[in-house]
Amino acid sequence: MMEVGLGHYLAVAAILFTIGVFGIFVNRKNVIVILMSVELILLSVNVNLVAFSSFLGDLAGQVFALFVLTVAAAEAAVGLAILVVYFRNRGDISVEGVNLMKG
Repeated sequence: MMEVGLGHYLAVAAILFTIGVFGIFVNRKNVIVILMSVELILLSVNVNLVAFSSFLGDLAGQVFALFVLTVAAAEAAVGLAILVVYFRNRGDISVEGVNLMKG
């Protein structure tokens, strides 16, 4: 039977990171897709942190991954709140009109 090793986790994290970066560069019109792509990038970083932490037998990477998850949750909540307010004021969520919010 094949054992799942560090290389497999790194490959999954690289695929997630590539999908996240690809989502940001391909779809620049929709803010929700951009936020989801940023979350995918943060998830890939967490997979790397946990994989290396488990491989090295150190708990510090897993603790740091927990902090990254907390920051990602706060970022998603604040980003979606700004997006809801923006949608109520403008009626759409296209990225082109965001520069009108400058005060």
